Amino acid sequence: MSLKLRKIDAVIIVILLIIAGVVLFRTGYVKDPRKPDTPEIHFVQDDTNKILRVDYVSTEVYWKDIYIEGEYDSSGLGEKVVEGNEITRCEGTIVIKFKPTQDILGSWTFTPKEELPEGVFSSKDRVVTPADEGDHYNKLLVNREWWYYTAVFSKNCELPGWTVIVSFNHMSRNDLFWSKPDLLFVTLMSPDGKKYGGVVERERPILGDYGIFKKPALQITSSEEGFRVEFEKSYVQGLSPSWRVHIEGDDIDINHQIEMDLQFFAPSSPLWTYGFRPIENSKSNIASYVFLSCEVEGEVKIDGLSYSVKGVGHHEHTWTSVLITKGLIHGWDWCQITLENGWNIYYSNYYLLPQISATKESIINSLSTILITSDNGNKITNLENVDVSIINSDKLFLLLNIPIETQVTAVPSNTQIILKSYNIKLNINIKTENTIDPDWKTLTGVGMKIGRSTVTGNIIWNDEDGDHDVEIDGIGTIWNMRH
Repeated sequence: MSLKLRKIDAVIIVILLIIAGVVLFRTGYVKDPRKPDTPEIHFVQDDTNKILRVDYVSTEVYWKDIYIEGEYDSSGLGEKVVEGNEITRCEGTIVIKFKPTQDILGSWTFTPKEELPEGVFSSKDRVVTPADEGDHYNKLLVNREWWYYTAVFSKNCELPGWTVIVSFNHMSRNDLFWSKPDLLFVTLMSPDGKKYGGVVERERPILGDYGIFKKPALQITSSEEGFRVEFEKSYVQGLSPSWRVHIEGDDIDINHQIEMDLQFFAPSSPLWTYGFRPIENSKSNIASYVFLSCEVEGEVKIDGLSYSVKGVGHHEHTWTSVLITKGLIHGWDWCQITLENGWNIYYSNYYLLPQISATKESIINSLSTILITSDNGNKITNLENVDVSIINSDKLFLLLNIPIETQVTAVPSNTQIILKSYNIKLNINIKTENTIDPDWKTLTGVGMKIGRSTVTGNIIWNDEDGDHDVEIDGIGTIWNMRH
């Protein structure tokens, strides 16, 4: 009898063990041996720029085994999940799961991104052709042409917060008193005051491109397939929306060895800021267009040390007529700004009168341009009524000052009827903080400040969603000139 009870006890124990195992398995306390382990992946949320960034991965994981729920852009992801990977343009709630186990790795909610009302432009205002990107200075009535490229490097690269400006310049001979009118400008500036680069100046043969014994330092070739501007070993080549900028040469910085190889990609169409021909701006003798919010990535070498970089940049191409003499333009301010919230601002202003005073409030700024984009240049807001106040300046020469702090206020003009209905107002303070200061001292003198700036302020407007007040906090490239 006792033996029979022991058998029953054993059966009962086995049944209880089976039941306990099923309960533990179904409640997740016992892992299914047929399923893989769920990896540990940490993401960092950047709500301002609508990004989820991979911060840690415990083991080898493939993105094909990751399910992402929500509205996002995964085009920048590779085959494997690695630290630094970014899921961009996140909107609403994003849920990430590990497919083999269906375990949730995390859930993040992004606040809606505010967008400014869009300016009104014609279709031709946002179209650039291969002929536009090529050279124009070989025309009889054009004597200046510049190709600019700028960038602010992002926080998650090896030169965070640094800025770069590269400009290939075919100058009028009398701009710098008939001396060395082919120029290459390169600046590389850090947030803590490190500065690299300079101005490379080269003489141009009297006959220019038609010289027999010597060719100009600045050379360009262009066709329907693209263009290439060369300045000795440095060059830019490509065709919108993509360009490669390569910088090297012993004279770029007399104290340091600087090399750069940067790829620019424009995610949106350009905008003509000047152009005086109704059909083809390329045939105009005065014209300028700009690509905003370019994606920039590549490599920078400083004294043999290599740094991987990426960020947000701009590309501008300008040419002017022989009728625009040196005496007509007495200076310019030129600033391209990347904001913490992902917006970008372009500001330029040309001065028709000598800038003698150290502080000054503007009266008329008919040659000012303010462009703002909140979505990488797809939609652009242009404000045509611009007031500029010079708050503080450095003295260049006896009767010449160049700004180091500027206050800019902009609203729609009376002709911008649609934008004016939104009561838009921009206020920004631009502080020049790290620059090279080239000058050409002759009877009147020419001076520049080229480099890095910081920008603060706000922009307000109202629409059907109510009143908006967006704080402005950003880093800019700056280029001021006075003569």
